[in-house]
Amino acid sequence: MTTIRRFCCDDLLRFTSVNLDHLTETFNMSFYMTYLARWPDYFHVAEGPGNRVMGYIMGKVEGQGESWHGHVTAVTVAPDYRRQQLAKKLMNMLEDISDRIDKAYFVDLFVRASNAPAIKMYEKLGYVIYRRVLRYYSGEEDGLDMRKALSRDVEKKSIIPLKRPVTPDELEYD
Repeated sequence: MTTIRRFCCDDLLRFTSVNLDHLTETFNMSFYMTYLARWPDYFHVAEGPGNRVMGYIMGKVEGQGESWHGHVTAVTVAPDYRRQQLAKKLMNMLEDISDRIDKAYFVDLFVRASNAPAIKMYEKLGYVIYRRVLRYYSGEEDGLDMRKALSRDVEKKSIIPLKRPVTPDELEYD
């Protein structure tokens, strides 16, 4: 049985095996702690039998005006637990918090342009490619900024794709 709950400090010592995937971005401890302190509603872990970490999602809410949005910083599931719709459950949870609690206009995420399985999964969840970000990953690989409009964006303005790629310098950060 899978339990999804808020991430806690102790989980930082238990989730290394989930981060071993070469497509998973890993961060330093202070980065995770900042998210845990500032956006605890956006940081969840999925546990299996024996309290094994199966996966997690980490995100935040940011922006201003019609750019107010939920952001998926990381979502990953350990290889042994893939194809069980766990990432979908975690994504749905973040989307629901963004939509109902924080009244965001959309949820966005970045994914490596070469990560076809992830792109396909996000498209099945209703995400569209909003723009390509040139050399987003370590200055080498392009990233795709994918978005999903939420109920507040009635006209779906937030997901109208840009016609040209952008550079990381052109991204807006809060």
